[in-house]
Amino acid sequence: MLIDRFGRKIDYLRVSVTDRCDLRCTYCLPKGFKGFEEPRNWLTLDEMYRVLACFSKLGTKHFRFTGGEPLLRKNLASLINKMRNLDHKHDLSMTSNATQLSVHAQQLKESGLDRLNISLDSLRKECVQEITGNDCLEKVLTGLIAAKNAGFTKIKINMVPLIGVNDQDIEPMIAFCIEHDFIMRMIEVMPMGATGKASTGKDLTQLLRKLAPKYKLQESMEILGAGPAKYWKSSDNKFTLGLITPISQHFCETCNRIRLSVDGTLYMCLGQEGAYPLRAMLRAGCSDLELENSIVQAIELKPEKHDFLQEPDKIIRFMSMTGG
Repeated sequence: MLIDRFGRKIDYLRVSVTDRCDLRCTYCLPKGFKGFEEPRNWLTLDEMYRVLACFSKLGTKHFRFTGGEPLLRKNLASLINKMRNLDHKHDLSMTSNATQLSVHAQQLKESGLDRLNISLDSLRKECVQEITGNDCLEKVLTGLIAAKNAGFTKIKINMVPLIGVNDQDIEPMIAFCIEHDFIMRMIEVMPMGATGKASTGKDLTQLLRKLAPKYKLQESMEILGAGPAKYWKSSDNKFTLGLITPISQHFCETCNRIRLSVDGTLYMCLGQEGAYPLRAMLRAGCSDLELENSIVQAIELKPEKHDFLQEPDKIIRFMSMTGG
């Protein structure tokens, strides 16, 4: 079991299998960005599996595959299948923009993936194109239907409400989630890189005060994943709302996760610079014991909290470089 300096159990690893994406969401990547990691510096899927297997041995049970867009990484289902065969008690999930999901949904389900989170910020074609830089709404909706048909349940829709951009779309998105039995999640934008700092997100704590009486929401104790979201359910159980509030109501005291980037760097916190590189030692032929010891050392670097409010200009890397 991994315990950090502040007594938090670290049992959740978010794995960025690529920093590439086929979209350019305004709060994540700037237009024309080309500073992606060179493929020769990507961990191979075998190298990733070694790292993940060591985390598993050290007590990690929750693994989320992210990007960029994870479905741009070839043969990803094979890594998921190896993790499923390693331990059937693992919670294996993925965050995707769903543009490639219609092709991969069935294979992902068969590989042993448990859950899907899909990024979708509006149901208006022009708004989606404004945010993502791509006319992709129909692809995303087709991917969602494919995921349902493949047998995925409790699919979460991740929406980042931006003032003056898509905040008028919140209630249509809620209606969409109720219709399709999706879990609606809203996420406060984080000031990471120039794009994150330039985006004006809504205070979700205040928004909840408006939504709760209208939809008769009551706080839910149901466990719907290992992440930081807090959930509310309507009194008729037909609607579930999750909120992730790193800015208005941070959850640092219960943070249980770290991130592995595609180049093999462990990041302890989105809002701090602390990192621990693993790629060089992997390629130098380290033993599993050495790798496990390095992971334990890395956990010691995890900070108590982020500095997004105190030092909003501190983190210059973009979200895609760390992993979502």
